[in-house]
Amino acid sequence: MAHNETILTVENLGVKFDQNEILKGLTFFVQKGDVLAIIGPNGSGKTVLFKALLDLIPHSGKIEWDKGLKISYVPQKLNIDKELPLSVEEFMGIRTDSMEKMIKALNSVGIADAGHEEGHLEKHILKQRVGWLSGGQLQRVLIAWAVLDDPDVLLFDEPTSGIDIGGEETIYNLLRKLKEERNLTMLLISHDLNIVYKYANNVMCINKEMICYGVPSEVLDPSALTKLYGGQAAFYKHEHGHNH
Repeated sequence: MAHNETILTVENLGVKFDQNEILKGLTFFVQKGDVLAIIGPNGSGKTVLFKALLDLIPHSGKIEWDKGLKISYVPQKLNIDKELPLSVEEFMGIRTDSMEKMIKALNSVGIADAGHEEGHLEKHILKQRVGWLSGGQLQRVLIAWAVLDDPDVLLFDEPTSGIDIGGEETIYNLLRKLKEERNLTMLLISHDLNIVYKYANNVMCINKEMICYGVPSEVLDPSALTKLYGGQAAFYKHEHGHNH
């Protein structure tokens, strides 16, 4: 069946920097339309995994994407000097010279003008310096930049990192809307287990190697979380009553 089409197969993936093993023995696959969440403590290799999947760093093992897929990546942080004279329009212009595409992408991430006439898209957003945007606005602009050329797959490195609490839910709702509108497959690195339960159909727990993999409600059990986060697991677990 077409909707069960596997678009990414990874077998025995390993990454070493010098003699340090950053990732080892990862085997998993992604099907069209999946939302795969990748969780793990800091330094567990999550961002390194994304870089390997994008073929940006040397790795061992097999990474096989379906032929002809367009893959877009939204990095965790874009540190832009406030003084850099780069407007949103110029930033978007690196990828497209079509104002229509820019406006469509910005509209699709919820940046629209008060009058809702597409041509009058918050002119000030396009003219604003990227370095002057608020965290939430920058996040939306980065997502708009990532979907400019209608990708099939989106890789998100912690979509809510550095965004004020309260803004988190809206970014994920936005991702869900984009996924449905654009028939996207998504891989996202997240720290928030509630978000993982709510939005992902598959989860992979890694700490250099795979700790768990599967449907969140089935594999995110206390023992996996303790193994993943050690003593911190208590913060992440849903309380099921205390055994006194």
